[in-house]
Amino acid sequence: MSDTTTTELLVRQDDVTTTRLRHGAAAPLAEGSVRVRVERFALTANNITYAAFGEAMNYWSFYPTGEAGWGLVPVWGFGTVVESRHAEVPAGLRLYGYWPMASHAVLQPVRVGAEGFMDGAAHRAALNPVYNTLLRCDADPFYTPDTEDLQALLRPLFLTSWLIDDFLADNAFFGADTLLLSSASSKTAYGTAFQLATRAGLKVVGLTSASNRGFCEALGCYQQVLAYDELEALAADTSMVYVDFAGNAALRQAVHTRFANLRFSSAIGGTHLSALGGARALPGPRATLFFAPAQVQKRSREWGAAGLRERMLAGWRAFTERVARPADPWMTVEQHRGEAAVQQAYAEMAAGRVQPRAGHMLSMQG
Repeated sequence: MSDTTTTELLVRQDDVTTTRLRHGAAAPLAEGSVRVRVERFALTANNITYAAFGEAMNYWSFYPTGEAGWGLVPVWGFGTVVESRHAEVPAGLRLYGYWPMASHAVLQPVRVGAEGFMDGAAHRAALNPVYNTLLRCDADPFYTPDTEDLQALLRPLFLTSWLIDDFLADNAFFGADTLLLSSASSKTAYGTAFQLATRAGLKVVGLTSASNRGFCEALGCYQQVLAYDELEALAADTSMVYVDFAGNAALRQAVHTRFANLRFSSAIGGTHLSALGGARALPGPRATLFFAPAQVQKRSREWGAAGLRERMLAGWRAFTERVARPADPWMTVEQHRGEAAVQQAYAEMAAGRVQPRAGHMLSMQG
């Protein structure tokens, strides 16, 4: 694909299963801007959550389309600067960051430093800096050339998992001794379970579909795995925190209704796209949306940026070592190249037709 043309996968904001491809000529760069070829990016259930909560959580605001009702879903991956009108950001620089699901992105670098820069586009000024930061691969301590797939697929998910565990520990698990995780086969859920499994005195229980039960049990980080219709296997007076990755309104209602000693309910994602719903009028505690950047900011103030990164890096290395264990990997990577393949992969993910062991790497570049 030429760097003078662009391809974007647009998603209907009111029906995130509907997509279309938009092609166009690359606009001339303004002074101080750079054009990045988005070379490879990950697609996970988390990206469907971005779309499902796009309005409420401002995910549509990162890369506006200029078309009412249509959005670009943000994705994590790698890109290379192919054209620059910024003196401090040369062409050829390779970056890790938060991209549009597209062939190219135009950025306005500000606060350029040895580790990378931030996108200073006016429409991103009010958005969280965690998502606005582009990292130079040659200066990123998390980066290794041979693990790009794992980084794109798991790094943002695991860091969310790490922060969920840290948030819960920071709040003494709200006095509960059981953690109930829905959508237990999702990567963010089992990353959280991996962390929680190191905590003494806690029981980590996964909720999943019957078809994914074996996968979750084989992971070894859940002490018990239940199908969604087996809540009665847990005593109704269990002292519990519910960590909801599914976003299934009926399941949330069932959990809140059954467990009278529910101490906290954390809403994380929306993997059950067809069953999403509100959380009003629930018995027990209010379902509280978890926003990872808020915990980043809290710990950065308490530990300093270097202290937080050191702790996250240690967790990341332990996790990826286990995920990629040659004799028993938790994930196999599938590659999808070209615009038709990207559109099809998104459709399969939005419909929930993906295997839990699969990781999907995409590229508009054919």
